[in-house]
Amino acid sequence: MSSYYYLVAQLPYLVYGQGTPMSSGDFRSLAGEKLAAADAALLDFCVLDPARAPPLKPGSVFLGRWLEWEMTLRLNLAQYRAQKLRREFSLDVPQYPSDAAALAKAALSMDAPLEAELFLDKARWGAIESFEGIDYFNRNRIYAYLLKLLLLERHGLFRAEEGFAEYRTIYASIMNAAPLGAAGLGAISTESGEAT
Repeated sequence: MSSYYYLVAQLPYLVYGQGTPMSSGDFRSLAGEKLAAADAALLDFCVLDPARAPPLKPGSVFLGRWLEWEMTLRLNLAQYRAQKLRREFSLDVPQYPSDAAALAKAALSMDAPLEAELFLDKARWGAIESFEGIDYFNRNRIYAYLLKLLLLERHGLFRAEEGFAEYRTIYASIMNAAPLGAAGLGAISTESGEAT
């Protein structure tokens, strides 16, 4: 396995919940130029949704473990959701890795969907860190970095949705608290600014 000291050494440190120093697309391009051809080809397996990965085995223990873990999580989530809705679920659902299966159950017991998604993304971050190993300058570190960028981008979308939801809540409370209500706005005199 090649050492990628110069590529890894220049990467900004990533912290869960903070912004991204670059887009995942920019990093994918940068890594693609710096990696050996065989290692660069495996960047296609660096996805959050295993269904979007190529249909082959990834050729990397790290990526294989990540995709297996995420698929187990997703299938267990789908099964528990189907059970809640009293619908039939005919796929075989793996119970290994067991932590992924348990996380699905824990997430679906949460009341707020956003809270559950953030809980799952933090668990995904932890899984990536546990799979990447102790060799700091190999290809696994680069694959893990890309996956973490994808998670941070996803997290950023949640914050935007959360902000918009908060805006709608505040706007609705202002409109409901107004003494005239939305229908009475036309009754304000343009000359004096007072209600007529």
